[in-house]
Amino acid sequence: MLKFSELKRIPLSETWNHEAHEFTPWLVENVQTLGNALGMDIEIVDREASVGDFSLDLLARDLGSSKTVVIENQFNRTDHDHLGKLLTYAAGFDASIVVWISEEVRDEHRQAMEWLNQRTDTETQFFAIVAEVLQIDDSNPALNFKLVVSPNEWQKSKKQETSTNLSPKQKKYKYYFQGLIDELRENHKFTGAKVGLPQNWYYFPSGFGGINYGAWFTQGSKVRALVSISRKNRMKLFEALEERKVEITSNFGSSLEWERNAEKQETFIFVHRDADIESIDSELEEIREWHIKNLLKLKEVFQPEIEKVLKTLNPGEKETS
Repeated sequence: MLKFSELKRIPLSETWNHEAHEFTPWLVENVQTLGNALGMDIEIVDREASVGDFSLDLLARDLGSSKTVVIENQFNRTDHDHLGKLLTYAAGFDASIVVWISEEVRDEHRQAMEWLNQRTDTETQFFAIVAEVLQIDDSNPALNFKLVVSPNEWQKSKKQETSTNLSPKQKKYKYYFQGLIDELRENHKFTGAKVGLPQNWYYFPSGFGGINYGAWFTQGSKVRALVSISRKNRMKLFEALEERKVEITSNFGSSLEWERNAEKQETFIFVHRDADIESIDSELEEIREWHIKNLLKLKEVFQPEIEKVLKTLNPGEKETS
């Protein structure tokens, strides 16, 4: 006879004593766990961001689209108070992605979120997520994010293609990046993103706030695989890495470009090659493989370098994305 273990659900309040002081900070440090449930890469922008007399739990952005994300979480069941606040935050920050996390989603609130997804434009997405702490017998607990409400991606993407009349080039970008993020997610655990977009770039999280990896098509028929640094002390970080340029280049195995962009308030370290989105499919497949190879190599080389420099610049600071 098979002997089964007991699967228990533990209230969030027994794992974290306080929603704002304990659960929200944990969520900041483990935001990609939430991102994986949503199918996107999320970077935290601010905590307790103000809208009038109210304070949003987390203000974030989706790295793949640069869209604003508002995240509101609560212990226990969803309620009207939090629904009202969520819509206030969405309007106040002009958010495109709205996320409501709770222990239980009441039927009337599930219906309200589904209605919002059906009636809003293609740029606005509403998600309701159940956060549950699970334990098997006396094992360590595990947090599971269960998606209860999400936009119908097929319907939204169809509406988007019809309403915006994607050009042939935009459709090629969408197809290219869909294949790129699918392989990076499924084979390399590099990203949590699931939906390719009709644009010529994509960013992926490094795990350090304001520092990301990117895949670009640029003017002049070039593509880049890059490290982007946009944090407040970006120049100090960039210069500290540049001091180790010889060692970093040797570890990477080929020449790297180092670029300061004052207009975008970003610095970039990248490798590039000739390429064009209008290339034939076999050439685009080769370009995609080039992107994947170099993104993986950039992360392998720069992750430990960035971590060492940040510990010097910000001793004791906890880095999160």
